[in-house]
Amino acid sequence: MTAPGQERTLVAVRDLRKHYDTAAGPQHVLHGVSLDIADGEFVALMGPSGSGKSTFMNILGCLDTASSGRYALDGHDVSRLDSDQLAALRNRFIGFVFQGFNLLPRASLLDNVALPMVYAGVARPAREARARELLERVGLGAQAGRRPSQISGGQQQRVAIARALANRPRLVLADEPTGNLDTATSHDIMNLFAGLNRDEGLTIVLVTHEMDVAGFARRLVAFADGRVVRDVPVERHAAAEPAA
Repeated sequence: MTAPGQERTLVAVRDLRKHYDTAAGPQHVLHGVSLDIADGEFVALMGPSGSGKSTFMNILGCLDTASSGRYALDGHDVSRLDSDQLAALRNRFIGFVFQGFNLLPRASLLDNVALPMVYAGVARPAREARARELLERVGLGAQAGRRPSQISGGQQQRVAIARALANRPRLVLADEPTGNLDTATSHDIMNLFAGLNRDEGLTIVLVTHEMDVAGFARRLVAFADGRVVRDVPVERHAAAEPAA
């Protein structure tokens, strides 16, 4: 299932199953999902509420664990790791972008972007230099001293994307990143993602309900009832403009 022309597999999932124990018995969410994602791919996950796509995303992000099956991230068998090892792998390999931005309201944009590097033990001069570089990359270099409340929702999402890139992740997971944005701003954000994928080879997996958002990806994986029901290239992926 690796994309044509891509040889290195970053994500390899085999017969992944997930259930939650409830008072009424086990609630099965994933039913034997198998999927490969190559290094440098841009994949959109779609499906109705309850289809399993968000649970699958959480397992990819090491925020949840599978009940059975195998998940390898860049050759690391995630299925065998304990919670501390999962946290270390997550901080090293994965960046997250959420619908709600999740920025610290009292911190400057620079400090918000630098935060993951604090946890990674990066010295202040290096993390501030990296944060400024990333704010420039997303078109907000001149806004570094502002707070989230002083910028628009689209700009806040750009800051969140910059923060996700702070520790140079191999994989970025974006969960409905345009869900709180208008159409024009959503397209700006998706152009930024597409540019990061195209220009820097960043691997991106994105959950969305919107087909026009999925159109910026290069591959579409659809979930239904805890299974992958469609896995196709996006033949007419949206043309991406370099981020301003």
